[in-house]
Amino acid sequence: MTLRKTLGIAAGAMLTAGLLATAPAQAYQQKISNDLGRCSAGSGPAVKVTVRGVKASRGTIRVQTYRGTSSEWLKKGKWLHRVEAPAQRGTMTFCLPVPAAGTYAVAVRHDLNGNGDTDLREDGGGMSNDPSINIFNLGKPSYTKTAFPVGDDVKSITINMKYWG
Repeated sequence: MTLRKTLGIAAGAMLTAGLLATAPAQAYQQKISNDLGRCSAGSGPAVKVTVRGVKASRGTIRVQTYRGTSSEWLKKGKWLHRVEAPAQRGTMTFCLPVPAAGTYAVAVRHDLNGNGDTDLREDGGGMSNDPSINIFNLGKPSYTKTAFPVGDDVKSITINMKYWG
């Protein structure tokens, strides 16, 4: 191999590494613990989610953040952060950091029997801004109804659970 070819390969590798280092990371599907300390003053950007109306202290509550865009809201594999916790009847609070200031949306699901499936007869759910959920939108309202702005601080939202069974 000639010196020119070797230098060309090395320069190409360095250029590629530099481009990769400056490209925005698409950090999808990060399972995290419910660390409420991440929602203390000055810890943002983050979303503090208060979930009201949890039906029973059984099963699992799953809270997920999405970017508030049509291309990512409720799209398979496009959630940013997920917190799962044993359900506690009544009100629960979660903290989900977000990558930067921007527009986001949150979805909550209560898997009452803990089987990992959505059972329409008993499981429940809710979304940011408490949009109407019905048979016509199949529980997937538009991102325009669920999206909200998050600045550099902690944004507090409340989601009211809905149960179909």
